[in-house]
Amino acid sequence: MKTEDELWTLLREADHMPYGSGQIALVEQIVQHADAGGFDELRFAARMQATTAYVHGGETAKSFVTFSWCRAEYDAHPERFDRHAESLLLWQFKYMVSGLLKFPEVPLGRTHDVLDDMERRFRAGGHSLQAVYSYRHAVAAHIGDPAADEWYEQWCATPRDDNSDCVGCDPTSKVYHLVSAGDDEAAVALAQPVLAGHLTCAEQPQSILTSLLVPYLRTGRLTEAADAHRRAYRSLRGNLADLQRIGEHVVFCARTGNETRGLEIVERHLTWLDKSPHPQADMWFSAAAALLLSRLDATVVITGVPAAERAAPGGAEGLPAPVLAERLAARARALAARFDARNGTANIGRLIEARLHAEPLVDHLPLSAVARTLRTAAAPAATSAPRPLPTDPAELLDRAEELFEEYRFTEARAAWQRFDELFDDPAPALAVRRVEGRGRIASVDEEPEVAEAAFLEAAAGHRRLGDERSALIAEARALLAPDAEDRQEEVLARLTEVTERIVAIGDADTRAEARLRLEYPLLALDRLDDALAAVEAAVAEEPARPALRAELAGRRARCLLVLERFEEAVAAAADCREQYGRLGDPPPVALAALIQGHALANLEQFDAAVEAFDAALAAAVERDPRLSALVGRGRARLAGGHPAEAVDDLVEAIADHVAHGEDGPAAILRFDLANAYDQAGQPLDAAEAAESSIDVLDRIGAQEYADRTRYLLSRIYRELDEPDQALALLETLAGNLDGFDNLQSRGRMLQEAAQLLYRADRDAQAAERFGAAAAAFGAAGVVQAELYNRRMRALALRWAGSVEESLAALAEADALAASLSQTVGPSEPWLVWQRAMLDCDAARVLLGAGQGDEALARVRGAADVLRGIGALGEAIEADLLHAELLLRSGDPAPAEPLLRSVLGAAPAGSQAGQNAAWMLAEALEAMDRSEEAAEIRQLHLGQ
Repeated sequence: MKTEDELWTLLREADHMPYGSGQIALVEQIVQHADAGGFDELRFAARMQATTAYVHGGETAKSFVTFSWCRAEYDAHPERFDRHAESLLLWQFKYMVSGLLKFPEVPLGRTHDVLDDMERRFRAGGHSLQAVYSYRHAVAAHIGDPAADEWYEQWCATPRDDNSDCVGCDPTSKVYHLVSAGDDEAAVALAQPVLAGHLTCAEQPQSILTSLLVPYLRTGRLTEAADAHRRAYRSLRGNLADLQRIGEHVVFCARTGNETRGLEIVERHLTWLDKSPHPQADMWFSAAAALLLSRLDATVVITGVPAAERAAPGGAEGLPAPVLAERLAARARALAARFDARNGTANIGRLIEARLHAEPLVDHLPLSAVARTLRTAAAPAATSAPRPLPTDPAELLDRAEELFEEYRFTEARAAWQRFDELFDDPAPALAVRRVEGRGRIASVDEEPEVAEAAFLEAAAGHRRLGDERSALIAEARALLAPDAEDRQEEVLARLTEVTERIVAIGDADTRAEARLRLEYPLLALDRLDDALAAVEAAVAEEPARPALRAELAGRRARCLLVLERFEEAVAAAADCREQYGRLGDPPPVALAALIQGHALANLEQFDAAVEAFDAALAAAVERDPRLSALVGRGRARLAGGHPAEAVDDLVEAIADHVAHGEDGPAAILRFDLANAYDQAGQPLDAAEAAESSIDVLDRIGAQEYADRTRYLLSRIYRELDEPDQALALLETLAGNLDGFDNLQSRGRMLQEAAQLLYRADRDAQAAERFGAAAAAFGAAGVVQAELYNRRMRALALRWAGSVEESLAALAEADALAASLSQTVGPSEPWLVWQRAMLDCDAARVLLGAGQGDEALARVRGAADVLRGIGALGEAIEADLLHAELLLRSGDPAPAEPLLRSVLGAAPAGSQAGQNAAWMLAEALEAMDRSEEAAEIRQLHLGQ
């Protein structure tokens, strides 16, 4: 059985928890213990907290019970309660009016009774009736009563007070009224000052942004609409209580040509209907999902179907979208009929039909930079108009082969296709060349079996024509065609044999090309030095053809890059580019520029790397080198401190992958894009990029990228002040890293999770994570981090009110520090710092345990130790703590010089200086030196 003080501590911690099942479970536990202990004040406070937790955590029906208990208790024992308790009770009347409307089985008269009681109490307390008129308007609007307009006018005309909805929620409700009246401009105008201000309510700004989706669209504010959707949905998606508002975002997607995005949202939340916060949310979300799904075809199968739909005749775990759309529409209509029967009007049914048949407002509204690029991108313009193709068959094949050698694969394919159209029965020599061309295109198209068969057929054809040299070349190409990762040694052996035969009969160009082919299996076998040697042997043949000499320079540069001989790779690539420059910069120069760019990036010469990637983009005519240049330039710009420019490159590359159905590469690049957005100060865009990649990375098994993205996203969430989302990711990472080799990384994730919880005043949970982090670091042998986490665990337990546990944790930290003094030496600088900080935190723990003298003994001297190692900021905090403990012990005299020292050392206007001035004034007052105290207050505190 917990003590009353411990229960109050838990209640305060519950107040800092996010809304949801975890908070509800803790508050319910507190209620049970408070009832069992007979703690009357706590029984009331815990139920008041429970009412709020139920409303905002998605269990609305339970709030009626706790509110009724609190109202009855307040009326039965008014002498027990202060003004604050009355204020909380009056505030929760609004929850009740709103909540009762959401259950069709609750008679409308009961809602009116609660409203009347609310008004009576507001009048009796001398409060403004602004909130009362607001909720009378809500009831009238719900049933379709024309009096809603009159109540709206009174609501707007009555002054606000502390009982009014917050400065974000009150205008949100007004926006919905204006939208229903068709006055979109007024709705937008009303909301703008709110969005420009500082919103602290848990429901804002996501609620007001959701209310603006339709008016933004209908007034042509498309950028604002897309931004409102992205910002608001991210805040809503984790809370069951927001299911109805989430439905509005599904409708937004359905009406803006974003069915794919809408489908993602529907599938994410569809099973929430099994635990819907109330029938009203069920009805509106069902209607929204029905609208969205009705726009998809029967090939789309929806999994995770709600239990009621699985149980229906013909139900299943997965249903075609149109079938599920019909069922959800029927579900929404049935609920609307129940509401209308209760209300005695047809208003809800009319509104649901309007949602089910809502027409598109925009053909397609891109919701991200990638989507905009996909929508507007055109095929890259050719660098020059292609030359007309010859009509002579031999010349046409010459042109096709020339184009292929220049990496103009698209044009080469077109030339060979033209040959097929013009010459269906070519001469044998030309027919064999055409078969070999088929193999070369198949190798580019990653059809290894087709390529191998074509090359072998060509080899046989060349031999029939008596051309052994060409037959051997075709055989060599056939050996390289298959995807033969598991038999590269065999490929190398056979290719070496064929190469020797070609070298014996070929000219310099043929010999160079033959030796160059050996590079491929050698690279595949990770025999990098041998691959470079093969290329250099080809160079030594001194081929006559300039294009071949340039290619050899490029292949040498590639080997040097793979060998991480970056400076040599830069020089070799520059030589290659120079040679190609003399040939008019044909497309292969793009590959040389790519190699040079990557080598320069590895040398951290990012501006020069960007210039090289620029050159690659200018020369590239095929998709692959262009895509590689975009990615390389984007990453070089990001690493070089130009994230905004990197965004453009990465967005274009991702859009290209998405357009080609390549989700995996797109997901990997979204990590870089998220990083670029984050560094460019665009955290919302960064979050979207990271969020959209994690599921894909998990699906394709790219665990390292998925975890790197999770960690980046956790940092972005912290920037966006979304600690619970960050915490969830850190804990997922800690679970993913739960292995011996990952203990240090696991400890880091747990430590960051603990720090998040500690800053959010969720101290008991923070203590648990600090303990787990300490254990992980200890097992990994990272003793410095272990000591930090053991120290922080003791401190977190102190603030959580767990006195005995905090003292035990402090003893563990002290024991570890003593052990480290023996093993690493007491003068090790990091250990000196850690032990001094441990002394300060120990003083706080001991003070919390009522051991003031022991606390003073621990902190005394800590500041001098910290100053001795140059930790001046920490020394100031230690002096402040020492002075505070002296004041608490009733000994102000020795506190004075400490505080004057802090005042002299702390930066002007700092919090430390402010605290020192305040405590110094208190010390002087305690020593009957009131005039000096007043002087200190005037000089440092402006009092």
